[in-house]
Amino acid sequence: MRAVPTWIDKVHDRDKVEQCIYDLAFKPDGSQLIVAAGNRVLVYDTSDGTLIQPLKGHKDTVYCVAYAKDGKRFASGSADKSIIIWTSKLEGILKYTHNDSIQCVAYNPVTHQLASCSSGDFGLWSPEQKSVSKHKVSSKITCCGWTNDGQYLALGMMNGVVSIRNKNGEEKVKIERPGGSSSPIWSMAWNPSKDWWKWMPFCEGEDDQAVDVDSNLSEFLCLFTGATYSQGSDSRVESLEPGRQLEVERQTGRRGTYRFGGEGEYMLQGVLLDPDLCSQLGEEHNDILAVADWGQRLSFYQLSGKQIGKDRTLTYDPCCVSYFSKGEYIVMGGSDKQASLYTKDGVRLGTIGEQSSWVWTCRVKPESNYVVLGCQDGTIAFFQLIFSTVHGLYKDRYAYRDSMTDVIVQHLITEQKVRIKCRELVKKIAIYRNRLAIQLPEKILIYELFSDDSSDMHYRIKEKICRKFECNLLVVCSQHIILCQEKRLQCLSFTSVKEKEWVMESLIRYIKVIGGPPGREGLLVGLKNGAILKIFVDNPFAITLLKQSTSVRCLDMSTSRSKLAVVDEHNTCLVYDINTKELLFQEPNANSVAWNTQCEDMLCFSGSGYLNIKASNFPVHQQKLQGFVVGYNGSKIFCLHVYSMSAVEVPQSAPMYQYLERRMFKEAYQIACLGVTDSDWRDLATEALEGLDFDTAKKAFIRVRDLRYLELINSIEERKKRGENDNELFLADVYAYQGKFHEAAKLYKRTGFDSRALSMYTDLRMFEYAKEFVGATDPKNSRMLMSKQADWAKNSKEPRAAAEMYLSAGEHLKAIDIIGEHGWVDMLIDIARKLDKAEREPLAKCAAYFQKLKHHGLASETYTKMGDLHALVLLHVEARHWDEAFSLVEKHGQFKDDVYVPYAQWLAENDRFEEAQNAFHKAGRQTEAVKVLEQLTHNAVVECRFNDAAYYYWMLSMQCLDIARDNQEKKEEMLKKFKRFQHLAELYHVYHSIQRYTDEPFSSHMPETLFNISRFLLHNLTKDVPLGISRVNTLYALAKQSRTLGAFKLARHAYEKLQDLHVPSRFQESMDLGSLTVRSKPYHDNEDLIPMCYRCSTNNPLLNSQGSVCVNCKQPFIYSASSYEVLPLVQFYLDAGISDEEAVSLIDLEVPRVDRKAARWQEMSSGESQSLKLDDGPEDPEEDPFLAKLSFEQGGSDFVPVVVNRSVLRSMSRRDVLIKRWPKPLQWEYYRSLLPDVSITMCPSCFQMFHSEDYELLVLQHNCCPYCRRPIDEPN
Repeated sequence: MRAVPTWIDKVHDRDKVEQCIYDLAFKPDGSQLIVAAGNRVLVYDTSDGTLIQPLKGHKDTVYCVAYAKDGKRFASGSADKSIIIWTSKLEGILKYTHNDSIQCVAYNPVTHQLASCSSGDFGLWSPEQKSVSKHKVSSKITCCGWTNDGQYLALGMMNGVVSIRNKNGEEKVKIERPGGSSSPIWSMAWNPSKDWWKWMPFCEGEDDQAVDVDSNLSEFLCLFTGATYSQGSDSRVESLEPGRQLEVERQTGRRGTYRFGGEGEYMLQGVLLDPDLCSQLGEEHNDILAVADWGQRLSFYQLSGKQIGKDRTLTYDPCCVSYFSKGEYIVMGGSDKQASLYTKDGVRLGTIGEQSSWVWTCRVKPESNYVVLGCQDGTIAFFQLIFSTVHGLYKDRYAYRDSMTDVIVQHLITEQKVRIKCRELVKKIAIYRNRLAIQLPEKILIYELFSDDSSDMHYRIKEKICRKFECNLLVVCSQHIILCQEKRLQCLSFTSVKEKEWVMESLIRYIKVIGGPPGREGLLVGLKNGAILKIFVDNPFAITLLKQSTSVRCLDMSTSRSKLAVVDEHNTCLVYDINTKELLFQEPNANSVAWNTQCEDMLCFSGSGYLNIKASNFPVHQQKLQGFVVGYNGSKIFCLHVYSMSAVEVPQSAPMYQYLERRMFKEAYQIACLGVTDSDWRDLATEALEGLDFDTAKKAFIRVRDLRYLELINSIEERKKRGENDNELFLADVYAYQGKFHEAAKLYKRTGFDSRALSMYTDLRMFEYAKEFVGATDPKNSRMLMSKQADWAKNSKEPRAAAEMYLSAGEHLKAIDIIGEHGWVDMLIDIARKLDKAEREPLAKCAAYFQKLKHHGLASETYTKMGDLHALVLLHVEARHWDEAFSLVEKHGQFKDDVYVPYAQWLAENDRFEEAQNAFHKAGRQTEAVKVLEQLTHNAVVECRFNDAAYYYWMLSMQCLDIARDNQEKKEEMLKKFKRFQHLAELYHVYHSIQRYTDEPFSSHMPETLFNISRFLLHNLTKDVPLGISRVNTLYALAKQSRTLGAFKLARHAYEKLQDLHVPSRFQESMDLGSLTVRSKPYHDNEDLIPMCYRCSTNNPLLNSQGSVCVNCKQPFIYSASSYEVLPLVQFYLDAGISDEEAVSLIDLEVPRVDRKAARWQEMSSGESQSLKLDDGPEDPEEDPFLAKLSFEQGGSDFVPVVVNRSVLRSMSRRDVLIKRWPKPLQWEYYRSLLPDVSITMCPSCFQMFHSEDYELLVLQHNCCPYCRRPIDEPN
């Protein structure tokens, strides 16, 4: 530290009498200095010491001045008992008085309240108040000061007491000093820094052994808990991390332990401290008061009144104490006629300026290193303090002085720091390997590391040399320290024994330890006369390495000790070969130089704001960098800028590329290992690969993790092992991998591997280049290229181009596939018409795509061209072009099944069942026809379309009859099915009316009809009731109609039957009511309803257990298919030997009869139906031979049919006979009407019998037969 005078002034009055400078105050911006001199207030410009203006207002000596923190006003206090408030424009605006002379004034830094203190009281004034509040004190106030937050005011008393008051003047803390009134408090100051725990001492004991961790929290804890630590030679420094414990051990034993707990927890001696409590403590005690008394002591107190540390003994009476703006230093002056600089915790650092009289006041200019002194003889001296850098560096460890008394060791790689507190001014620092030497004013401390770990930062004291040394430079080795004083070098052991001494011929400008075995280290020494020497600690003779004409500023030796870099006084960097003394090269603009410790041929030097990196003898690479280069390790450059050391990561790209340009791949790889970017690694790998340095390329590609190139290198290495040694072929492969395809193709051609070049181009879809490479001489390769190009076009979503290429290459099938998939009909037509008919496969594909695209005409044309008739037939069938299909079938009968079966299926799907049946018949697929109809019938039943079900069953029965006729093997089976289906058709036809009656609200049927239908259905229902037919519905309908028509006995019987069945809830109420009502009726049936047998004239019961046959003669009843009344018809059978044709001819003979009146029967023919009509007049039955045949044995249990011979047939009239002309293999059935006056009509298709009136009405309604749905105009 040096104090440089800036300006000095001496104040006199008019009579040239020296005026004592009692107080000074800076304007907060530092531009003006307010001086209390005599009875005037002087205002100086701080930049040059010019007196701006003297202020007159006091009548007696001015003792004190103070400037408000906002810079708007300042105050002065005088022996005339008055206070004057001045503005920053130097105008007095207010004046008030005390009862005694004013001793000191101080502005509150926050509220700008002014405290003015006199001998007997103190006053508090603020601009908002009109009056001044005054408070009496017991002793004379000598000094005062506000805390940083403006909450408390400290008063220093003549009786040695410090009184701390709040803003209202109430005393909160009273500090009584040991000296009492014999040690008056003459000056005090609050430390302006709030972060006091970062610097305050916490270790008690011998100062020169104090070792501390740079951990704010540890100091903070120790300060609050009062824990004390004393260190001996075993003390050590340890960086703290959460969860790790630090123990401070001493030779005398363990007095205290503290450690970190988890995150946010602090523990001290087993007591857990709440983080919130710590925070409160920090807030409460964030002010430190420095107190100086005339007992010649300096003390420090907390706001609570607790003393921090021990009293610092002074050698003089202090008159003034002042802190630097950041609180890092204290300036004090007094009776020793000089101002001294102290650390913030009271360690004296040096003298600022010696004066000829007492230094009565001193102040530090805000935010600067300028100090002003005011003396008793009127001298105002303004000094600038210059702090020099004290530091040392070895590889990645940098030690430097901090706060003048501390040493911080910084690990430049890990960024760890450790602080060593020395409690004295640190004069010199040296560091080497695991040694650290610190020179203090009266001793040198030697520290060592705890372990050999490269990242270990735990230092402990090894030795102490308790002697005062004067030296310019200090160097430490493993077992020695080297002191340099101008031309002299002294080597001392750690026990202070001088072992060797070297005297140089010129001043020593630079010294550096360059390593060596312990106790035999080498030193590099640079002299002012340009000589560079090498000195070994164990050798009394210095070795001259070389001598140059200019003075040495900086030196460094390469790792192999073969090259020497020197920076001279002209800022030139010179590099020499140590062995030959030859100057290898020199570079301008250098202020420091360093060799790379990991690479022999690299060095860097700094100067003119640039960092210069030089590799081998290549040109220098520059980049901007402020400061001095002091070390170079790998890719890290250690740079000292002002007071801070930093490790700058510098990519070594530039020197690496310089080596690459000269194809020095191994050297470039070594440079890259120091630190380059990924892209630099890739460039190195690529260049080495092209240079066929596969080893370097492999290592570089591993670094960037490029598996593709590693596979290539491995394959080349494998091929080399197998004996391949054609470097051009290897290089061709490399070029191909790098995308240099044309170069690769040329090399392939040159080495005779044309096929590889061709494969490369085709794989890369570079077909044009491939064609150029092949040329027009090889048609086979040209077609192969075209095909591959088409494959690529197809995969790359260019189908039209692909199709055209396939056509060019003759790959018609692939082209047709692409064209067909995209529906390009025009291209497909061109192909189909150009193809020869012998090329059946591509033509068939064309036709298939035409068919898929619904262009049946084009497909037909193509199939015709091919002559594929079967495919043509299938095409017409698929397109539903039935006429074209049938015309082909007429010419080519072998395709009959291919047309009729799908035609029938199509008809069935379109509800054209009769046509479908015909189609099935024509195709010979009878079974399919039956199956289709069976399924339709089942669906109709399930959907309750019983009328449709009856119709389908009738059609099924007729279908079965046709099968029986055509297929003798299935005849019996089909005839059984015929009968069953006929029976089911009749049942469903009947049940349709009952279902409509029970399920629909209105019915068109007469009660008699429903009554007859119900009876018919019940007579024909067996135990197995057909699907869909409900016995409940049938009985319900019968019961209701029986009650309506007066058949009460039958109704009661029906209701009783219903009781045994599960009746739907919708019928339940009606059924219960009907059942009760019918019991009130007579228990018999209406005789008009009882049916009569027309053969034996027997009355039959309404419900017959034997079914629809007479109970007497067993003759089956013939019913009308509309009203289901019993028709007056009797079935008769032909005698043996009479054929159907003969029987019809005999009946048609019409033998004339004797009729008394006239012939009564008239035969009427209407369309295809036969009708018999009775004319007036009864006929004598005895004359009819048929009636004689009706007689039979009464009471027989078996049915005796009526069998007629030729004579009876001859006697019959054609008008009385109805014939059911069933097709083969069934027999015809013959019926004779016994009541010719009843007109009966029979449907010629289904052979169902109707009353003629009913039939005509139904035909008019439906335009067809109500049973078989045969249109009325259809020919029979």
